[in-house]
Amino acid sequence: MTDTKDYGANPYVVDIEKDTLENTNFRTTRWTGKNIQMTLMSIPVGGDVGLEVHETHDQFLRLEQGKGRVEMGDTKDNLDFQQDVGADFAVFVPAGVWHNITNTGDEPMKLYAIYGPPDHRHGTVHPTQTDAENDPHEH
Repeated sequence: MTDTKDYGANPYVVDIEKDTLENTNFRTTRWTGKNIQMTLMSIPVGGDVGLEVHETHDQFLRLEQGKGRVEMGDTKDNLDFQQDVGADFAVFVPAGVWHNITNTGDEPMKLYAIYGPPDHRHGTVHPTQTDAENDPHEH
């Protein structure tokens, strides 16, 4: 993917499926507004989004390619909600719920996430999950 620009907070229209499928970075912030943000993600085979919780906001994720296992729960040690997902599935994560999605397929899992308020700095690009974990601006 050559376009890693964050188009927020300007008016923006996108073929979100095409944009998501073309993304090769672990995370690319595509649009960061005042109240919401949209990121593209590419998760390698066996990789995951990363176990996390957003205390104050809900999150929406949609898979465009691949297969995964969603886990959610009240604590990071009690992920009692588990569901297998694939392309065209949407995942809704309530505020305060620990969550992760692991790629269980045989190709990169491509997805996008929308949440508000923005969770990442405008223009954030993480080519790999390690880059995201080592970013001092990430939680």
